Amino acid sequence: MPTTPTWLRQYGAAARILIVMTVLVGLIYPLAMTGIAQLLFPSQANGSLIRNDEGEVVGSALIGQNFDGDAWFHTRPSAAGDEGYDGGSSSASNLGPNSEELLQQIEDRKAQVADREGVDEDEVPADAVTASGSGLDPHISPDYAAIQTRRVAAARGMSVEEVEKLVAEHTVGRSLGFIGEPGVNVIDLNLALEDAH
Repeated sequence: MPTTPTWLRQYGAAARILIVMTVLVGLIYPLAMTGIAQLLFPSQANGSLIRNDEGEVVGSALIGQNFDGDAWFHTRPSAAGDEGYDGGSSSASNLGPNSEELLQQIEDRKAQVADREGVDEDEVPADAVTASGSGLDPHISPDYAAIQTRRVAAARGMSVEEVEKLVAEHTVGRSLGFIGEPGVNVIDLNLALEDAH
């Protein structure tokens, strides 16, 4: 009785394992995880989308946007894409701390922010002049939000106290109480400003 060659048995076993693992890891596991995520964390599973009062998607709580004009809180600079905050081009500038180009960008940004906000350059926080590692961070520091309140209040005809209250309501603490720094989600804050005015 002829026997199957060893190499053929090994290839057959490998092919069966490949098929089983492809079905398990490539189909069943992703479908199960997607189902669990949709069931337990539907907002996060769908991109943490932010909607306005009409139900239109205006952004994601996880990805920053550029806001122009005095009536809005401004985000930190972004190196993601040509115009910044391009989710498909998440990246930093890759300029090191000894880069003359980076140092010049920071000095230029510091002067622009100080001029726009009417403060001394020494009062401009670091996140106002440096991009995040991903280039997509939607948060700014409470310090950066604080120096913007007078400008936003004046542009919207609101009191500084009203704007400061909105900033405080949209300031989140450290993750788990000790990781990172407090931050203000600029998209959420600007939507709250639009609703309040």
